[in-house]
Formats: sequence, structure tokens, C-alpha cells
Amino acid sequence: MNNLRRLDLNLLLTLDALLSEHNVTRAAARLNFSQPAVSVHLAKLREIFGDPLLLPGPRGVRPTARADELRQPLREALEALEQVVSPAQAFDPATATNIWRLAATDYSESTVLLPALGTLRAAAPATRLSVVEMKPTYIAKQAERGDIDLAFHTSDESPLGLHRRVLFTERYVLAGRENHPRLKRRPTLAQFCAFEHVIVSPDGGGFRGVTDEALAQVGLVRHVVLSVPHFLFMLSVLASTDLVAMVPERLARNMSGLRVVRPPVDVPGYEMGMLWHERCHRDPAHRWLREQIASAV
Repeated sequence: MNNLRRLDLNLLLTLDALLSEHNVTRAAARLNFSQPAVSVHLAKLREIFGDPLLLPGPRGVRPTARADELRQPLREALEALEQVVSPAQAFDPATATNIWRLAATDYSESTVLLPALGTLRAAAPATRLSVVEMKPTYIAKQAERGDIDLAFHTSDESPLGLHRRVLFTERYVLAGRENHPRLKRRPTLAQFCAFEHVIVSPDGGGFRGVTDEALAQVGLVRHVVLSVPHFLFMLSVLASTDLVAMVPERLARNMSGLRVVRPPVDVPGYEMGMLWHERCHRDPAHRWLREQIASAV
């Protein structure tokens, strides 16, 4: 390690050229150095390695046994360094074999990933997607460690320190089963509050959400009778019972068996954001993935 601290890259480049050319003059021309500069470098290399390295020969110089040992590992090390400092190669989705890890709720699986899946599979058939459960409190740490490449979360609740791109703005609609006897037309506020509601509570067990806050501002309370952790189950409940729910419009838009009407209360919508860490912000493959998803939604 002490020897490594005494080295600079020019010394190693000089040694590589000398071991290739076996001639100080040709090595100097190859490096665009003067011959005396190459001789100075060789003197430093001899001191560092404790070996003459190159001895006078009939047509230049010839390597010592120690220099012969260094030739191949030195070439491999310089080639590895060249790859490190070379500009990032353009990403070719047709030949890529990346495995991308995406953190999503069942809502963002349906509204973000599902629309993008066909394009991703067609353009990058050898890549793979791993969709993991989205845990809001762990997004930043997972992204920092590289455990996830992207996460999808509402902008107002996204952790600080991550890059964010807004994918779309969502609004709420009132939904119930297709032949719901009390959803043939838009209900009044009183009728809305009298319905039996189901609510999605990602943290589990909650019976209050943004709709209840909006109602509270006008002194009203609705009748929430069921709290579930996932949208998929909620949609099944709506299709098979007389319960109703305030549902994100994109989720309800293409669901068969549901009737959707405009609610009688104004409930604030939200922005759906795509989140990622600085560590992969400039990576060509990652940038391609982000663009495909953004275009799909």
C-alpha cells in the first residue's frame, strides 16, 4: 500500500509502454513524452519496485524476470482503469439483461406498472422486473442502499432527498357496484353520508381519510363500516355488496362491474410521483426505464 501511494498513473503508463515497445525512444513517442522524461519515470519505477525492470539490449531494452511478471497484471489493471474512466456506454434495451426492483402499492401496480409493462417487455425482453411492497417509511433507505431502483408514492408524502418526477394528478370518484340501487344518479350530500362506505387504510385499521376531512369542514360525517389495507380487495367488496367507496379515478376507470359517479363533496386529489436516488440518476439504463414508465402513463 505504501508503494501504491508513491505511484502515479503516468508511471504505470510508462512501464506498460516500455514493456510493449522494448525501446525507450518508441515508448516516448507512443506516450507523447520526451525521451529524458521516460528515463526519469523508469528511474522512479526501479526505486519503487526495487528491481532494474529493463536492461540494455541489442536493439533497445529487455525486461527482467520481475518485469515479465508485471506485464500481464499491469495490462489488465490499466484496461480496468480505462473502463472506469470511459464515458458510460449507450443503453441498448434490446440486449439488456438488467433486473429492476420497483417499490409499489397495489394502486401504483395497476395505474403505473401495468400500463408500462407491455412496452418494457417488448423493448427489453431479456430484462426482469421485481415488484416489492412499498413501505413509505423505508423508501429513502432502500433507494440509498440500492435495494430498489424506483418507488411510486404521492408527492406530498415523498421523503426528502430523492429525485421525483410527477407522473400524473389523480382525483377521487364515488364508486359502487354496477346495479347499485342508490347510485343511478349523483347522490346528495345527505345521501352520500348515509351510504355504508369502505375505506383503504394502508397502515391498517383506519376509518378516516381525506374525504372525512373534507366533510368535517362542512360539519358532516359519513358512515364508514369497513377498513381494508388494499385497493384490490376494496374493488371486490364494491362489486359484490352495496357498500360504496371514494376511489382514485384511474383505478376505477377500466374496472368492469362498477358504477362511477361524481361525488357531492370536493375532495382534494394528489400527485403520483416516481422516486429514485442520486446514485442512479445519470445511469443510462435507469434513465431509459424512467422515460418508458413516464411515457406509458
